[in-house]
Amino acid sequence: MRVRPLLGATAGAALLLLTGATAAPATASAAAPYEAVTVDAVGRITADGTVTLSGTYRCRSAVGPVFVSSSVSQGVSTTRYGIGGTRAVCDGVKHRWANTGRPRPGVLAPGAAHVEATLMELRTFSGLPLPSFHAVHGRDISLTRP
Repeated sequence: MRVRPLLGATAGAALLLLTGATAAPATASAAAPYEAVTVDAVGRITADGTVTLSGTYRCRSAVGPVFVSSSVSQGVSTTRYGIGGTRAVCDGVKHRWANTGRPRPGVLAPGAAHVEATLMELRTFSGLPLPSFHAVHGRDISLTRP
């Protein structure tokens, strides 16, 4: 039995495996933008305390209903106030979202704030709807009067 052809085939197979192994992370990172949510740098707060937050989202596919939820906090407080929710369409295309809500009067004011947006799907497991997170993004923003 000749060793050289066997050695050449083994080396070629190893090279193909290594090339495939290095290509896998590139493919995974290329798919990452399809599961994303962003937050705009400026949010709005009216005189009566109604807050509007916005941004973009993208998701590729979903089994259950998908929503973009958002929350806001201000100052050193660890309390986060939920600001609405928007139904999302998971078709791989970038979409805009905007959520509006009014926390208790006087808890938020114009100025610096921190917003967290979540792209979340409700999937049914054993008859129970449970959250499955597609993307989460937090950002410091400015709340301004319209």
